[in-house]
Amino acid sequence: MDERDRQDSAAHTSATAGRAGVRAASLYVVATPIGHLRDITLRALDVLASAAVVYAEDTRVSSALLAHHGIARRPRSLNAHNETARTGEVIGALARGEDVAIVTDAGTPAISDPGARLVRAVRDAGHRVVPIPGPSAIVAALSAAGLAAAQFHFAGFLPAKAGERDARLAALARIDAAIVIYEAPHRIADTVAALAAALDPARTLVVARELTKAFETIAAMPVGEAPAWLAADPDRRRGEFVLIVDAPVSTDAPDAALGDALRWIDALAPEMAPARAAHVVARMTGAPRDALYAHALGRKRERAR
Repeated sequence: MDERDRQDSAAHTSATAGRAGVRAASLYVVATPIGHLRDITLRALDVLASAAVVYAEDTRVSSALLAHHGIARRPRSLNAHNETARTGEVIGALARGEDVAIVTDAGTPAISDPGARLVRAVRDAGHRVVPIPGPSAIVAALSAAGLAAAQFHFAGFLPAKAGERDARLAALARIDAAIVIYEAPHRIADTVAALAAALDPARTLVVARELTKAFETIAAMPVGEAPAWLAADPDRRRGEFVLIVDAPVSTDAPDAALGDALRWIDALAPEMAPARAAHVVARMTGAPRDALYAHALGRKRERAR
């Protein structure tokens, strides 16, 4: 914990030992590793060791983490099914002056994971909520994506039903920003196919899977080529995924350098696949690959008519 937290802890000890009153307690929202167990902050370990009770999305997962770091605690469950019921219990503990920590299986609570309803209720009840920052799959994937976009939109998990998913993607396609999506292995093939159908095929898709784990993969490709890439190797469909679709690339009013690059594409397109032509010309000229790929695809469609 930081200096203020240590002072709070000392005040708690003094209060419980020397007087009947209770101090103001805090709910700590603690980020935990998304894979590699050493990706946890010293402050997070301090909080998990000192809180009166730790609530966890899956007590088995969190017990293993705590044991790995030598913290002898038995966490209580707080998940999507019992979050509402547990909220009163947490607020009661805070009212008694007991610090409470909440963790999820991986990453930061309340981001496509349980915790948001609890945090809102605790704040509404007048108690302090303290974030203990740390691992986040969103931030880890974005940091290694090399995006052209200056901003991103986090869409979380898409709807499970195809119609609802496609409607959501149609809305997302109109956003001038990178789109960040979480996905599970049993749905990844359908989701990638839906992305390829709904979005400009030249937009770059970054597939980040098993982040910080032994089989971590971060691969970038035009979204139109992603279904074939995914199907080429069964291992590519395993693990937990963060999908990032970069913002659309405009080819309107190209500058002179881009104009020269597009003329190179016109010359090479009959001889090469669009992706290969875009890759070669981008390396030669420094022009944006996404714009070149979109132009090459357009030329391919014109020849097919």
